[in-house]
Amino acid sequence: MGKTGKYVYGIIASAAPEFARPGAIAEFAEIYTLSHLDVAAVVGDREAADYRHMRKEALALLLVRHQKVIERIMELGHAIIPVRLGTFAADEAEVRKILRRGYRLIKEIIPKVRDKIEVDVAVVWKDLNSVIKEIGEGKEIAALKKALLSNPNGVSVEDQMKVGLAVKKALDDKRRHGASLIEEALRTMSHDCRAHELMDDRMVMNSAFLIRPETQDAFYARVESLNGEFDESLDFRCIGPLPPYSFYTVEIKKLDYKDLKWAREKLGLPDDLATESEIKQAYHRAAVSLHPDKNPNRPGMEKEFGNAARARKILAEYCLASMQAEQEENVFCSEDNPDESALWVRVGQ
Repeated sequence: MGKTGKYVYGIIASAAPEFARPGAIAEFAEIYTLSHLDVAAVVGDREAADYRHMRKEALALLLVRHQKVIERIMELGHAIIPVRLGTFAADEAEVRKILRRGYRLIKEIIPKVRDKIEVDVAVVWKDLNSVIKEIGEGKEIAALKKALLSNPNGVSVEDQMKVGLAVKKALDDKRRHGASLIEEALRTMSHDCRAHELMDDRMVMNSAFLIRPETQDAFYARVESLNGEFDESLDFRCIGPLPPYSFYTVEIKKLDYKDLKWAREKLGLPDDLATESEIKQAYHRAAVSLHPDKNPNRPGMEKEFGNAARARKILAEYCLASMQAEQEENVFCSEDNPDESALWVRVGQ
């Protein structure tokens, strides 16, 4: 058995004394809160694990549990800022330290999520092949094909690529135009909107909308109306209501002084905090000198090259978190204070 830690699900705007002990929520017996002033972390005692190296099955179960707990807290009437999946704190003291360090930021975000839900809208072509065929028969693409076919030397592979690229550009333009019209129509009913990455070529739009619960039915009705306006060439799907994952997700970063010292040494940087530009320049110098292609006769250079990239990431994260810590008037990680952690809220998941 590994060491037990505090798994952090989210942060709420109340000390919520009714949740201050395990068992307060019958269906989630291990869930309770740890508070600092008038904010509290929703936590559960779990065996600490690195979710980045979990098997997919275990990670899927953790994700379902994570979402169900957050949604249950919302059902009980609490505004909650979700915490990133797989976040563990060592003990109660570390949880309270996180709340203390991020207090101002938490208080700023809570009003933005109060009485709000997220609805994700995914839109796909119902028949992508038909759309591509229609584009291929369009005036510009047809003219390009005709010009290439008239070449007495025949159609080359390069010519075929030209046609393919022209079709792709036209498809992308059509997709962007459709997504823009849909988002514009739905933005008028929402407080905010975030575009997610498109998962495949069939997808036209994949966006999250922040709305009030009482407008949910009207929002769904507008989506259905849009489906008709596009002559049912598109398939619309709504996912929600959800906590505002895409808008305000707390990410807790714990930066260790020993790791910082190692990273500085790897990139040859001084002990004082380097700027983002200095970190980038130091990494490029190290990458050039350590690249395996430039050191074919030196074993282990792949590892050294990878270490340089890891060092850059550590220092870049430290630089970002330090700037926030300074804005929040917090003492930050230093040689005399090696166990401090940083907290900041990022937009998106």
